[in-house]
Formats: sequence, structure tokens, C-alpha cells
Amino acid sequence: MRQPDPLGRPGTTPPVPGRPALFSALVALAVVTWQVLVHGPLARLDERVSRAVVDSVPRRLTELASDLGNMTVALPVLACAMAYALWRGRRAAALHAGLAMASVPLLVIPLKEWTARPGPLEPWAQGYYPSGHTATAMVAYVSAAYLVSRRLVPVAVLLTAVTATGLVLRGFHWPLDVLASVALCLPLLRWPVLASRYGRGRIRGGDAWRTGSGGTPSRSTDGRTN
Repeated sequence: MRQPDPLGRPGTTPPVPGRPALFSALVALAVVTWQVLVHGPLARLDERVSRAVVDSVPRRLTELASDLGNMTVALPVLACAMAYALWRGRRAAALHAGLAMASVPLLVIPLKEWTARPGPLEPWAQGYYPSGHTATAMVAYVSAAYLVSRRLVPVAVLLTAVTATGLVLRGFHWPLDVLASVALCLPLLRWPVLASRYGRGRIRGGDAWRTGSGGTPSRSTDGRTN
């Protein structure tokens, strides 16, 4: 069913991750984490892929791409989108986006401590799994896109993909690190997406009530326009 966007133009209902997708993401996260912990064949393949692609692109470009996942870059984008949503009267959507972002370190940091995975270029260091930069970029940009306009969702996905690719090509993370972050963040994004969609529906319903079913201003019994 087609519905108008916040500017009144026709559009489509934003897709929401369904239960099968969320279940698949959690299964993928569990399998990848298990492989990292036991250094199984998937983790060994991951390391070979990483060694083959690291520094295959100039570091200046991959570092710029990786910086998209910095909190100093991603959080201001989300903050502006939340302010816009509050201005539009969509407090629940802004709240859910903020809670999703706040949940990122609460989930990522314990996984880093538990897995203690070394880095591709720093084998003496630990705490690389999963990728905090990828998780930050994904939750911040996708949530911001849904708060402003769902037409920006492809841009948010692209920014997340660029961040993840830059992290892998620069050697800041293994490929499985960023894959795990994507799987971890899909369930987190369900609630901002739902709140954004139904928040828009309530706003449009209120506008329709004020304008009447025919799209013209309704009138009160004394003849004045409401």
C-alpha cells in the first residue's frame, strides 16, 4: 500500500526487518562468534582474505572511509536527525533512535572483551571483534535516515558499506568483525524503524482528520473553517 511521505508525496511503506531476517542475523552472529573464539575454518579463511586485501587501496582513501564510523562524525548526524524528528512532533521515533545508539557500546564492548580478538596489523592488541565503527555507522546513519526521510535509507546503507570496506582495506578490522556488527545491529534497528513508520502514520492520520476525507478543510457547525 502506498502512503505519502512527510512532504505529502506518494511513497511506499518503509521496510521493517521481519522475524526471519532478525533470526538469521542472530544465528549468523552466533556462528561467526563461535568461529572467532575457537579459531575455526571460517576465522582462518577470514584472515587469509584480510591479508589479501589490506592496503590494496591507498591508505588515505581507506582512512577517510573508516572515519565515517567515528562517533565525532556519526553522532552529530544522528543528533540533527533526532532534533528534526522532535520538531516534527515524533518524540517516540527520536527516543527509539537514541536508545538504539546508546545500546551499541553496551553490546559491542562486552563482545570485544569476551572474544579478545587481535587486529590484522596489531597481533599484540586485542578487542577487535566486533567492529564498533561499523556498528556506530550503521545505527547512526540508518536511524537518521528513517527519522528524516526513508528516501535517504540507500544513502545510509552506502555510508555504512563504505565505512566497513574502509576498515577492512585499511587493516583496522577483519572482514568478520564488520559482518558481526551488521548482524548485531539489525535487531537494534527494528525499533527505530517501527517507531518512525508508525509515528508518521499517526501524524498523517491527524492531518487527514483536520482536512477531512476529501482533502479539503472541514468546517464546524457554525460555518467557520476548523
